[in-house]
Amino acid sequence: MYKIFVIEDDKKIVNLIKDRLKRYDYNVITVNNYSNIKSEFIEANPHLVLLDINLPNYDGFFWCREIRTISNVPIIFLSARFSDMDQVMAIENGGDDYVTKPFSFDLLLAKIKGVLRRTYGEYAENHSKDVYEVDGVYLYKTQNIVELKDKKIELSKKEFSLLYILISNLNDIVPREVLLEELWDDMDFVDDNTLSVNIARLRKRLDDIGIYDSIQTKRGQGYSMVKTW
Repeated sequence: MYKIFVIEDDKKIVNLIKDRLKRYDYNVITVNNYSNIKSEFIEANPHLVLLDINLPNYDGFFWCREIRTISNVPIIFLSARFSDMDQVMAIENGGDDYVTKPFSFDLLLAKIKGVLRRTYGEYAENHSKDVYEVDGVYLYKTQNIVELKDKKIELSKKEFSLLYILISNLNDIVPREVLLEELWDDMDFVDDNTLSVNIARLRKRLDDIGIYDSIQTKRGQGYSMVKTW
């Protein structure tokens, strides 16, 4: 069970996060003393930190730097601040991601899952690091190749990135924002139309290996991949 350390002084937000994450079997630990966050972090020894910026005594940037002196644990900032500069400062001070308030819990959960998957490899016990398998579909991560039974196709980097996040969240809705962020990693300008085009291309490519109508559009939310093979 992954341990998540929540550093947030708004009790309503803390209780919401705590209640929702527990439903997904996460162990949630919260701060008791805002003057002693570093010591509480050491005692908690979490797998991931959710960190607000506006905190009593010292801000989240300070505590992020403090945590980075002793740990490389992933840190996701949660903040009502939405300026580019705040997000830049969060990354420069050691943060791994940034979510603005008010936030969609589905988006936050997807980001948490993604960071944990990339950091700890939740499937590493059963599969090698370079090959990921879901119900008979094999993804070769260093080659952008997908295989089902005796059929293989090579995808573009963007297509493979989209498929990986969709299939690793099989049956769950992945918000459009999360998928757009996957494309943004390629340093290209992307928008909703670009995402729709890439999804359409991926669907056609998957048809070639017998995966039909697997990627479903969830209007106003994002996309979900279900098993149809």
